[in-house]
Amino acid sequence: MRRTLRNWLERQFIAGFFVTVPAFATAWLLWIFWIKIDDLFDPLYRALFGRAIPGLGFLTAVASIFVMGVIARNVVGRRVLGMADKLLMRVPVYRRLYPSVKQLIEAFSPEKRSAFKEVVLAEHPRKGEFAFGFVTSELVVEGPDGKRDMVSVFVPTNNLYLGDVIVLSREEVLSTGLSVEEGIRIILSAGTASPPRIPRAH
Repeated sequence: MRRTLRNWLERQFIAGFFVTVPAFATAWLLWIFWIKIDDLFDPLYRALFGRAIPGLGFLTAVASIFVMGVIARNVVGRRVLGMADKLLMRVPVYRRLYPSVKQLIEAFSPEKRSAFKEVVLAEHPRKGEFAFGFVTSELVVEGPDGKRDMVSVFVPTNNLYLGDVIVLSREEVLSTGLSVEEGIRIILSAGTASPPRIPRAH
């Protein structure tokens, strides 16, 4: 009886743990983001109003992102941002980091999701082990045996934004028939969102 009660209590605790911790962790990250953004704008608003106004820095950041989105979606704004990109590319250290970070972020942008062409299964990191990956480009490699059709595959290794880029022949990757959104959901869920049966693309 005591053992049964203990097992029941353990199951309830574990279930509660996996429900509660993600919620608290998300709330904590949002709180840290709120505080850091407020701290960033605090000197400006103290100079303007003579005191700190909690939350105003966060609202300023949200408004700034919204305004940049509006600017980026019109012709004049795109030209201005293009000129800004060229200026940033002249900064010695910045120009080495900026293009890579920008391409990585744009790869997951809803408007530029075409950076991921399809979801595939690739043998990685060794033969016999398969990992979900995203085809990002196709290329032809010329070698001693002639030309080979290859594909570049991005295999996430840390959630979604970090991973390995591997180059395989087209025959070595297995098309899944899954949409890019479904592939991203599988990665973010640590595989729990994987369908029980993967439809091969025709």
